[in-house]
Amino acid sequence: MENLHDRRKIYERAQLVENEIKQNPFEQFRDWFLEATENPAVSESNAMSVCTVEADGCPRSRMVLLKSYSHEGFVFYTNYESRKGKSIEKTHKACLHFFWPSLERQIIIKADLERIAENLSDGYFHSRPKGSQLGAAVSPQSEIIPNREFLEEKLKNLEQEFENKEIPRPENWGGYIAKPYEIEFWQGRPNRLHDRIIYNLGDLDWQISRLAP
Repeated sequence: MENLHDRRKIYERAQLVENEIKQNPFEQFRDWFLEATENPAVSESNAMSVCTVEADGCPRSRMVLLKSYSHEGFVFYTNYESRKGKSIEKTHKACLHFFWPSLERQIIIKADLERIAENLSDGYFHSRPKGSQLGAAVSPQSEIIPNREFLEEKLKNLEQEFENKEIPRPENWGGYIAKPYEIEFWQGRPNRLHDRIIYNLGDLDWQISRLAP
């Protein structure tokens, strides 16, 4: 077994203190997200893990791309019949996780999920490159398939069918909005005494607390 005990990084880029944070977590997210987007060391600032709980009780994580956000929530797109889609349809909950190592920052978001309006899914679907549209239509996401050629043959047939036509958005593909009720901001600090500020949605407003690292 490889010993990883000595693999350590010193976190000292920044701090996260109560008198400098925003009172609204969406504004705090915006500030951090913009910093990540403008940092050349961050290749995909909108890449996030989406964790759901499956029927066997085990969490399952996968990386997806955040496509929009507002004070209402965070939007991403997927196949509704995929493993993540089936889990979301059952529990209507997920945990989103952003990790930007070069900034020594993480954001963990617990949220209730719901489908966005069909016209919004239509609009985003048709804004995608045609190859991405075809890929969404071709793939029975998360289903067992016989081989790679199965997908390539389906793609070839669909390319011919819609060569000069608009590709309709598949009914089983669209967006979810994750509406947070808990958001934690994590900033790496020296000696593993990391800063953890958590926002919890109360009856009227967000409550802010500090967690021990």
